Amino acid sequence: MTYLLALDQGTSSSRSIVFAQDGSIVTMAQREFRQIYPQPGWVEHDPQEIWATQLATARQALEQAHLRAQDITAIGITNQRETTVVWNRATGQPIHNAIVWQDRRAEPTCVAMRERGLSNVVQQKTGLRIDAYFSGTKLKWILDNVPGARDQAARGELAFGTVDSWLMWQLTQGRVHATDVSNAARTMLFNVHTNAWDADLLHELDIPPQLMPHVLPSSAHFGETTALGTAIPIGGVAGDQQSALFGQACFKAGQAKNTYGTGCFMLMHTGTTFPTSHNGLITTSAAQAHSTPEYALEGSVFIGGAVVQWLRDGLNAIQSSGEVQTLAQSVPDAGGVMFVPAFTGLGAPYWQPEARGAILGITRGTALSHIARAAIESIAFQSAALLTAMSRDAVDNGGVPVTELRVDGGACVNDLLMQFQADLLGIPVVRPAVIETTALGAAYLAGLSCGVYTNLDELASQWKAERTFHPTMARDRALELMAQWAHAVRQCVAA
Repeated sequence: MTYLLALDQGTSSSRSIVFAQDGSIVTMAQREFRQIYPQPGWVEHDPQEIWATQLATARQALEQAHLRAQDITAIGITNQRETTVVWNRATGQPIHNAIVWQDRRAEPTCVAMRERGLSNVVQQKTGLRIDAYFSGTKLKWILDNVPGARDQAARGELAFGTVDSWLMWQLTQGRVHATDVSNAARTMLFNVHTNAWDADLLHELDIPPQLMPHVLPSSAHFGETTALGTAIPIGGVAGDQQSALFGQACFKAGQAKNTYGTGCFMLMHTGTTFPTSHNGLITTSAAQAHSTPEYALEGSVFIGGAVVQWLRDGLNAIQSSGEVQTLAQSVPDAGGVMFVPAFTGLGAPYWQPEARGAILGITRGTALSHIARAAIESIAFQSAALLTAMSRDAVDNGGVPVTELRVDGGACVNDLLMQFQADLLGIPVVRPAVIETTALGAAYLAGLSCGVYTNLDELASQWKAERTFHPTMARDRALELMAQWAHAVRQCVAA
């Protein structure tokens, strides 16, 4: 048997999954770690804790599967994106906690960049909006605020990386300082046309180039680790959402996936075409199996499955998240109720940070079951708005609209949500047999680099649907509902 080990380093936990060659899961191990909130708007992780939990789960997964290190053909890494780590090259010690992707402390730097008229330059070179979400301004904050950091950086004594780079440094005992194109593309410092660090953007943020990791395709020989015993090649690396796109076998332009988690992340592959979004999306590098640049359009919904958590923990309306589907199915529809969960503003395609949540259309006949159904439907409405924006951008850039949506993430097991999603979109929504597509993508990338798989066609043939949800709602009714949703969003923005 051929086995591949995926290290899935997420925002709240580290996981390790052993996959068989056919993509089936052999075993999985998971450990949570601390979330550090030094002050409002700041979020940090302890890099050493990230490493310790990731290594522990890797060892646990092998033990559970009764496997040894020599049984693993290759390792793939997928990771929370944008989270920023800086460490000393000589000691391997971080000089500050990791600054997490959610952290907003670098917003003043972003304001200054926008005021200098850099928005178009950044979008054209990186595909991104100027935002504190991305790594570059977090890195500048560390250099500006940790005593002595700038002098050390100038002398070449420090290394920067996203979490994948940090893990590879630890796995190889400092022999490898590298990243892949999909993670580099999330820094706001990487030119996605040339697949190289951009000298002008590094200069704008006063970042010495000697800090930066070497950039490779997502499927490549990154190095070897002996951390689990015998030397194992690290053959695949990708940021979590691009890894999920790869794990869903979305290799061609027009193929799209949506991950339904706490939030929702939708990506559509655009092939070798770099589309400029005019509909509130960003362009990012897709996971790449070779050196030719490939791209994806991306949009993020801030509150997806978290709306169900709010019903449970905020309103105490349900005892467990699993109750929501039963409650929602007890009524034929939401009874005219619209729930816009703008708890932290609205993300793509609206970009309304000041928007606040609202439940609209309540009457004397409204029951908790209607609100529960409206909460579930809000996830589908937001995702439908994203896909509409993506299809517009695709057509505007000479591509084709999406013809099916592949889904993954915890909330995709909710049949009511998936059926309503298909109805709103008017296209099939397809749930795969393996919904751990983020880790699977990393395993596939590693397997490709090591010859376990011959090419992308072989991987595409392994992808299997567990269930396809076909639209059953009349298009006129679906468009009417989307118009009602758009009206509800306007009320939240106006408020």
